[in-house]
Amino acid sequence: MPTSAEWLEVRAHLLEHRHALALAAASEYPDVPRVAGTPLLTSPDWMPAGPIPLADLSLELKASAALPDVPVPALPDGFGSYSETMAVLAAPAVFQNRGTYRLLGFTGRHLTFGLGSYFDGINVGEACAHEYAAQVGGLPLRSAVGDPCDPRRRPVNVAISTLTLRHDEVSGEATFFLHWRDPKRVGHAGGMFQVLPVGVFQGSSEADFSLWHCMIREFAEEMLGAEEIHDADYAAWPFARRLTEAARVFYLGMGVDPLTFATDMLTVAVIEASRFDELFGDLVSHNEEGQVLRGLPFTASNVERFVHHEPTQAAGAALLSLAWQHRAELLKA
Repeated sequence: MPTSAEWLEVRAHLLEHRHALALAAASEYPDVPRVAGTPLLTSPDWMPAGPIPLADLSLELKASAALPDVPVPALPDGFGSYSETMAVLAAPAVFQNRGTYRLLGFTGRHLTFGLGSYFDGINVGEACAHEYAAQVGGLPLRSAVGDPCDPRRRPVNVAISTLTLRHDEVSGEATFFLHWRDPKRVGHAGGMFQVLPVGVFQGSSEADFSLWHCMIREFAEEMLGAEEIHDADYAAWPFARRLTEAARVFYLGMGVDPLTFATDMLTVAVIEASRFDELFGDLVSHNEEGQVLRGLPFTASNVERFVHHEPTQAAGAALLSLAWQHRAELLKA
């Protein structure tokens, strides 16, 4: 068993080299398809030929199956799970075990979910990333998981990653927004760029089972700095109504980070420039998870930069690449 100091040393190495480790971990899956030339792993069933309206996806909530039996990683004495170890030895500022919707299956355009928790994913995904950073021989945890795109092999919490495009329909130009995730504040993907907003699929109440509602809350929290929203009344909430009227929202695919197994639904929200400015005139420069990069031109050079030359999370790189491929359809007025 590692000592607490040894565990922390590996954790620090993981945080410092997360992007390089993710690129290397993709080589562990030579037979698993990747998204748009990026390290993001995927299943052919998850990738449509082109953008489809988010509303075309159907959701079903079922009782969750038992969690797969995955070996417990080597932890310092006195700890029973990776999340418990993080909470005591290396807790980021935002680290709560909230309820989530756990992906059980995805067929065609129909997604089946059960109930799960945020720490379920940490206990497998971050533990496997830690094992990879420590260069444990044989990678027993990763081997036990097997195909990372099979939701029967591990608990799969889905994050909804949204590329937000402010589109000037007169000039035809668009801008996009990125988030630099502060490693001192987040439990996953610290020190990396990501699209904005992103949030794990969960409800504001037990009855709130909606992808779009989850996205609305993340827009308010990550781009306007709103405090965490609970029990939202979307019909009575002016921001929710205006955003729903203004945004054209598309699903582009889904994929898995090769290092941490974080699973992201890739979406794009296109908002006409004047309506965007009405909604997000108070766009924050920082939120509780990091720094917001404002209004980058949606150009080939910027897409190339953040897909291939910056430490961008695999899901964000894949989403930028896909959106650029489908820009004509996405930006059609």
